[in-house]
Amino acid sequence: MSHRLRPAFVIITLALACSSALAAKPAKSAKPAAKPVHAPAPAADFELAHNLGPDGEEQLQAVVDRFNKENGGNLKLARLEKGEKPAGLNLIRRYDMSDVLVQPKAFVPLYEMMAKAGQPLQVGELSADLKSGAVDAKGRLVALPLIYSTPVLFYNKNAFRKAKLDPEQPPKTWFEMQGVLDKLQDAGYTCPYTSSWPVWVHIDNVSAVSGVPAVSDKGTLSFNGLPQVKHVAMMATWTKANYFKLFGRRNEASTKFHDGECAMITTDSREHIDFRDAKGVELGVAPLPYHDDVYGGRQNSLADGASLWVGAGKSPAEYKQAAKFVSFLLSPEMQIEMVRVYGGLPLTAAARAAARSKLLQDGDKTLEVAYASMKGKGASHVPHVSDADAVRILTNEELEAVWSDKKPAKAALDTAVSRGNAILAAKPALKKAQPF
Repeated sequence: MSHRLRPAFVIITLALACSSALAAKPAKSAKPAAKPVHAPAPAADFELAHNLGPDGEEQLQAVVDRFNKENGGNLKLARLEKGEKPAGLNLIRRYDMSDVLVQPKAFVPLYEMMAKAGQPLQVGELSADLKSGAVDAKGRLVALPLIYSTPVLFYNKNAFRKAKLDPEQPPKTWFEMQGVLDKLQDAGYTCPYTSSWPVWVHIDNVSAVSGVPAVSDKGTLSFNGLPQVKHVAMMATWTKANYFKLFGRRNEASTKFHDGECAMITTDSREHIDFRDAKGVELGVAPLPYHDDVYGGRQNSLADGASLWVGAGKSPAEYKQAAKFVSFLLSPEMQIEMVRVYGGLPLTAAARAAARSKLLQDGDKTLEVAYASMKGKGASHVPHVSDADAVRILTNEELEAVWSDKKPAKAALDTAVSRGNAILAAKPALKKAQPF
């Protein structure tokens, strides 16, 4: 609601293993010849390529095994590798989207594959706040937004109690948050606050929530305005005061929160799954804070995550199996399972209602907070800064220069926007939210 230098994709040519035996001419005998028995042809092999870590791969394998068992499929996992063509199905994470955008002929739209395979795809049933970035100009679904989330604020209620703060009253604004961080520090926390995915959270989403998108409708970077400069400069003062600590460009900070070292973190909502077993952490969740001095009040946060893309050049038999897998993933039962295993947001209204009733019984309010944060319009037709690999890297460099007191916020963001727009001008495909 997180990319690339051309990661490649593993492909093994898939084919139906079928054979037919010629019945031998029966010998003259009193007994009638037995009719030849033809076993049904096995399902076509096809691959699902990914670059998840060991835990994610194990979870994905469980989903694949269930599909194969229930549908007689023969889906196999493969690794996304540089320099290779896409597999039949490809699970592309937010930080890998550049590879899809720069090689559109290597993929086919999801709706096209499903139609040819004779599998219905009811786009109207999918949540509007998740599908916008995965549909074309005619509203046709080009990829499946499979594991999407939006940034939220997680906090340790035990840390709040230690600091004599109300654990049921997390900060709503960045201004309120500063006072909270001061009290957490006084209570002995050397890391009151941290953040994973800094560009996704503090550029893409802080901009969106402030009503000043980081990228224009034409794909031009514009995150060097006053609201963004003030926010990044505020974070610099927090770094000097030891209120905020940055541990990396991805989700390195999540481990620090999980281990109880940091009291608060802004990161993807899906990570509530990872934080459930955090030792000494009673998990609290709230929407991403907003700046209350920005005109118009708090706007919606953005949704993004891992999506499923279809590789080009496969056989009809392979696509038929791929279509069955997509339909399998869209079933309400599997949508709930994907929420349970990965923490992503359900795609359909039916799955969303079911997930609320089943998951919220355990007191987990992360889904409700995420929905409220997106306000029903979290998906975006424009690309995100974090989706373009080269642009995200240089933006991270500029943020780190500010937060290490090597550069003022305005100069850093001006440089990031200028250099980033030069990259996008040289590679216009990266200005698109999707390749078709």
